[in-house]
Amino acid sequence: MNQRPARPGPRPGVLDIAAYVPGRSKAPDGVRLHKLSSNETPLGPSPAALDAYRDAASKLDLYPDGSQRALRDAIAGTYGLNPDRIVCGAGSDDILFLMAHGFIGHGEEGIYTEHGFAVYPIAIRAAGGIPVVAPETDLATDVDAILARVTAKTRLVFIANPNNPTGTYIPFDEVRRLHAGLPSDVILVLDAAYSEYVRKNDYESGIELAATSDNVVMTRTFSKIHGLAGLRIGWCYAPAPIVDALNRIRGPFNVSSPAIAAGVAALADRGHVERAVAHNEVWLPKVTEAVTRLGLKVTPSVGNFILIHFPEERGRSAADADAYLYDRGVVLRRIEAYGLPNALRMTIGTAEANEMAIATLAEFMTAAGAA
Repeated sequence: MNQRPARPGPRPGVLDIAAYVPGRSKAPDGVRLHKLSSNETPLGPSPAALDAYRDAASKLDLYPDGSQRALRDAIAGTYGLNPDRIVCGAGSDDILFLMAHGFIGHGEEGIYTEHGFAVYPIAIRAAGGIPVVAPETDLATDVDAILARVTAKTRLVFIANPNNPTGTYIPFDEVRRLHAGLPSDVILVLDAAYSEYVRKNDYESGIELAATSDNVVMTRTFSKIHGLAGLRIGWCYAPAPIVDALNRIRGPFNVSSPAIAAGVAALADRGHVERAVAHNEVWLPKVTEAVTRLGLKVTPSVGNFILIHFPEERGRSAADADAYLYDRGVVLRRIEAYGLPNALRMTIGTAEANEMAIATLAEFMTAAGAA
């Protein structure tokens, strides 16, 4: 007779998951914080979204609309989509987990890229699947590397375009080549969380491909350019059968009433979005150039952040830079978990925060050089 365990335990594989660690959000006591670790917009949310959020506070005793109809209609109207093919969630992370739980069975595989978003392997493992890593080329998605790793067990392919934390992207003809090379029963998930920031003629978010294919899903978020990270709103556009599956397993009220109201208002405030884009267009190249002049390598980015590479030698490493910056209130993102131990990710922040980060990095490089 088998003896029962002395205490409850998770199913096999759960303890193999490396928990997601968010960027730090505090500075030492008495030091002013310049948080550039989480890719949050420096402009904050739309005033209209804030008003809608406050108005919704008077109805907190009522359940939200489980169909999220107002939000789906607003998204559909903004992008010219069919609202019946939209699923909303508590952030795009929620959608990614739903995709994994809905379409990856025990022992089946999900592919993601070498430095892809850390949630992908977590979602795959949480569903009982096996994460398969495809190498990147120059810190960008390599289509051929992904296709070479497709097997009979592959169910999903996750790519972030632009990618986080590298800031790189692949042109849409490469995305289409990837899709064309996948078996028809493998779903391509295009994570377009940073798509609003991209200003490249050969880039597309994936809406059209999701609209015209049976096995493509595009995910988006309100956390970045709309400044609603604290409300957790994400959505996807997907083929009708995939939408049906996701709606069967998602939480019945997985987006709150204040989030729905704020999301609808945020979409209507196009001027706020345009100001966020304009701010990034000014400061992304400005910060990139300034950091490069310090003798540090910066991976070209199309998002609202940059990846800064540091030498490996003692005193000038990414860990040393992070400690120096943190002590002075400038908080960037350590990314050892992404296989990039000698790099820091810096969000494009307010003018003041950007200038402070550049000045502090300059001080660090000077002090490290003298030492």
